[in-house]
Amino acid sequence: MSQDEAKTNSVLVHTSIRTSDMERSIDFYTRIMGLKLLSRREIPKNNAEIVFLQDPEGKGSRLELTIFRNQKRFVQAEYEDRLFDHLGFEVKNMDHIISLLRKEKITITDEPFKLGPTGPLIAFIEDPDGVLIELIERK
Repeated sequence: MSQDEAKTNSVLVHTSIRTSDMERSIDFYTRIMGLKLLSRREIPKNNAEIVFLQDPEGKGSRLELTIFRNQKRFVQAEYEDRLFDHLGFEVKNMDHIISLLRKEKITITDEPFKLGPTGPLIAFIEDPDGVLIELIERK
C-alpha cells in the first residue's frame, strides 16, 4: 500500500471533554471563552447529555461537552498523570482575558509568557473541571 493509499483524508471536526456540571461548563465556555452554543441533546442509551460549541464565526473545531449521569467518580488526575493534555484557544488580547479571568476567579496555572523571542504570548488556565486550556495571542 502506498503512503497516499494509507491516508484516511480525515478532518478533525470536534474534541469531546467530560464535565461534572453541564450548566457550569456551558456558562464558562460561552460567557468566559466566547464560544457559541450550537446544539444540545440527550443520549438516552448511556444516560448522557452532549453539547456542541464553536467560535461565533465557525472557524475553529467544535468542542463537545459530555456529561454521563451515572459516572460515580469525577477526579482530574495530577498534571503529570493526565492522558489528555490541553485545549488551545487563540485570543486577541491576552491582558484583557487574563484580567477577566482573575475577576471570575478562574485558575491561572501559568501566567502569560513568550514562547521564544519571536513566538506567541501564551498562558494556561483551567476550566471548572480542571481541564487545562492554553491561551495563545499571536501578534
